[in-house]
Amino acid sequence: MNKNYLFLLTVLIFASCARPIADFTVQGNDRTAPAALEFENNSQNAETYEWDFGDGTTSMEATPSHRYRSSGNYLVKLKAKKGNKSRKTEKRIKINAPDDCLVEIETDFGIMIAVLSDETPLHRDNFSKLAEEGFYDGLIFHRVINSFMVQGGDPKSKNAKKGVPLGGGGPGYEVPAEINTALAHVKGALAAARTPDHINPDKKSSGSQFYIVHGKTVSESILDRMEGSKDIRYTPEQRKAYLENGGTPFLDQNYTVFGQLISGYDVLDKIANVEKDGRDRPNEDIKMKVRLIR
Repeated sequence: MNKNYLFLLTVLIFASCARPIADFTVQGNDRTAPAALEFENNSQNAETYEWDFGDGTTSMEATPSHRYRSSGNYLVKLKAKKGNKSRKTEKRIKINAPDDCLVEIETDFGIMIAVLSDETPLHRDNFSKLAEEGFYDGLIFHRVINSFMVQGGDPKSKNAKKGVPLGGGGPGYEVPAEINTALAHVKGALAAARTPDHINPDKKSSGSQFYIVHGKTVSESILDRMEGSKDIRYTPEQRKAYLENGGTPFLDQNYTVFGQLISGYDVLDKIANVEKDGRDRPNEDIKMKVRLIR
């Protein structure tokens, strides 16, 4: 028998009997929550893989990606398997807390992430507190108006039957107005709903109801008119945001803006374009989950 053939046969037999080797590296330089990481699988002699990302989620993909929603130290485990043989490896990764106060608004259309403003500490802290308590989980966006805004946060909207009027509920308190010229109603602005001026001259905010500006195209002349009528001056950055992305400048100085989307504008567009009934409630409930990103 040919010696080369014998050598090759020996190698193949050895390879088929060898135990798999589990190994991986983590790709991605930005490890600040929320962090999306890629896992490069460097295992050898394996057929299947079992990943445990250390935050309660798993995968059986060969080279998975994973998104860590919160900061912390996570022990990532990989089991490489071939037949009834397996080998494990594990590595610890650290996800850092963000410098800003971030919230994640999860819907069936995807996830929106907003930064809460330090210029409005009462609203920032109140929204954060409700999010941590799970107050918003299961509530719906009960009022949606394309080119204007999407509104939610009414506790009465949880499991509300079709046709039931919504928008009057809250946690039993209001938040003092924190209207600030540094914050404008550009597209993606997170702002507090409130009752009308004739019963709320101090412009106090609802304790829980909020809206996200969808808005429409804004021109220089509109901004000039708003400045004149409201006795304000938009910053160059605010003008650029309005001109490039649109918004609802007529609401400026009337409602408290307390945050801004930093991702998920496509989700906002999808919500704004759903079919609705005569009260602007979506025909199909759009439920939310709100989490504080730490």
